This record gives sequence, C-alpha cells and structure tokens, in this order.
Amino acid sequence: MEKQAINNLLEEKHQELFNWLNKQENNYWEKGPDGKWSAGQHIQHLVDSIKKLNYALSMPSFLLKYKFGKANREVRPYEQVVQRYRDKLVENKEKAKTYNAAVATPSEKEFRQLLKSLHNQKKKLQNKTQRMSDKKLNSLIVPHPLMGKMPLREIIMWTAYHTEHHTKDLIENYS
Repeated sequence: MEKQAINNLLEEKHQELFNWLNKQENNYWEKGPDGKWSAGQHIQHLVDSIKKLNYALSMPSFLLKYKFGKANREVRPYEQVVQRYRDKLVENKEKAKTYNAAVATPSEKEFRQLLKSLHNQKKKLQNKTQRMSDKKLNSLIVPHPLMGKMPLREIIMWTAYHTEHHTKDLIENYS
C-alpha cells in the first residue's frame, strides 16, 4: 500500500470513530457493557498505541535498526496484516486481556483531552508516514506486543485497522 493510501485509510478509520463518538450522549465515555471497556478506555488505549508508534518513528533510523534489526521479508498487504492480527487475537485471548487490564476509565475532562490527543497523534503519524522514504518504511522494523516485529509500513497500516477494530467494538456493543 502506498503512503498516500495509508494516510487516506488512517483518515477514514479515525473519522468513522469520531463520527460515532460525536453521536453519543451523556456519560458514554465512562460506562461500558459488563466485562467490556468503556468508550473512554477504548480511546485511552488507541491514544497509548499511536503515541508509542509516533515515538518510535521519531527515533533516528540507525537506532531503530540497531535495536530491532531490519526486515527479512517483503511487506505484507493490508488484508494479510489484518488477518494475521485477527488470528493472533484469537490465539492470544488471555495475553490480550492481561496486556489491556490496566487501562483506567478517564474522567470527562481527561476523555476530552484524549480525543484531542488522538486527533493530533493521527495527524503526526500521517505526516511522519508521508515524509519517510519507502525504503525506510519497508526495511525498518519495530516490535508489536502481539504480532512480533513488523516493518514500519505494516504497523502503520495495522494502526488504521486497530482503530477500525475498536470502532466496530464500540458500535456493536455500545449502541
């Protein structure tokens, strides 16, 4: 997937999330179905995730290469990245639960700040993606807690799907 297509996908998936959030009423950010995250926890998780990626993308290339190595395979297409993630979620339900257990429910003020932060972090990611060379996007890798090491292009594509995944969860369980 080309850089502009990735950025368009990021924009589309985040806009779908913001559209759903804008339609909600009252204190939806703090209440969720039994045993499920609140909308606020979903947003906290997405902000934490994208911030970590933006931080990694801010590191000098040589440092990423030194810490994590270089890709030893071709970049997977978007659909394959999505399917691998779905498969990993099924295989690692308990690991995912443990990893996500400590996400706190934000207050209304914190939630409003998180929404601004998510928007800003998405814009940062789009800018970083656009400015980075195709060679770096394809060869530099970073670790994902569930998927292992991934080329930057893949983890940025995954970020778009990650947003879609949480938006679908919100729509299905909270509407």
